[in-house]
Amino acid sequence: MRVPFVKMHGLGNDFIVLDARGGAFPSMTRSLVAALADRFTGIGCDQLIMLEPSDRADLTMRIFNHDGGEVEACGNATRAVGLLLGKPARIETLGGLLTVDPAAGGVSVDLPAPRLEWDAIPLAYAMDTFNLPVAWEQLENPSAVNVGNPHVVFFVADCSGVELDRLGPEIEHDPLFPGRINVNVATIESRQRIRLRVWERGVGETRACGTGACATAVAAIRRGLVNRDVTVALPGGELQIAWAGQGPIRMTGPAAESFRGEFEAADYPA
Repeated sequence: MRVPFVKMHGLGNDFIVLDARGGAFPSMTRSLVAALADRFTGIGCDQLIMLEPSDRADLTMRIFNHDGGEVEACGNATRAVGLLLGKPARIETLGGLLTVDPAAGGVSVDLPAPRLEWDAIPLAYAMDTFNLPVAWEQLENPSAVNVGNPHVVFFVADCSGVELDRLGPEIEHDPLFPGRINVNVATIESRQRIRLRVWERGVGETRACGTGACATAVAAIRRGLVNRDVTVALPGGELQIAWAGQGPIRMTGPAAESFRGEFEAADYPA
């Protein structure tokens, strides 16, 4: 079976997009996704995105991380799909219904209101998600936010100095987070700007993470550190995040198509 794909990215966070709305496609097993995502022997990506029909929205977006595991949400991928659609749309995901709109400089995505309850993150036991009384070396007292997928956010003096390649996987797999966790280290540069690095569960450190930017903005707004419309600067570029303190989160930023191609499904493990 020859399978068409579109390679896309949002601020360097890259995706293989498969459109299965109009015909037969191979099942996305964990081994097949991981093989396609391999940057040496496959196509290469941070996430594989599968578009399918939906009874509740214009389409369904399924999201698979680099390791083949399926996850709930991806903000950068949602913008990429919005660019591919080229018009306003409602997208069903495991993390909820998302709305995309073309915008100046890219695509805007409305994510559902953040979940802040300890069991919605989820955490292993009850704890105040505003300021968790836990630490991993110099990373301490984070906030926890679920924006369709779970994030923990640490505010530090200089996020560039954090050994995220070492501490990221330790925190991701800590028993406190039974579903694993995305790890954000952020530096507040002004009331209007946050600098951010993200360790994404099942992927590693990424050039950009849209849901990480949203979770970090929510945590910073809740703590009174920034305005309710803030720029989040990631290694791959900048996103604009707006949150009124309740209700949906709006993320605006660029997305791009890199190239199109086909692969032979039989060349990869089922």
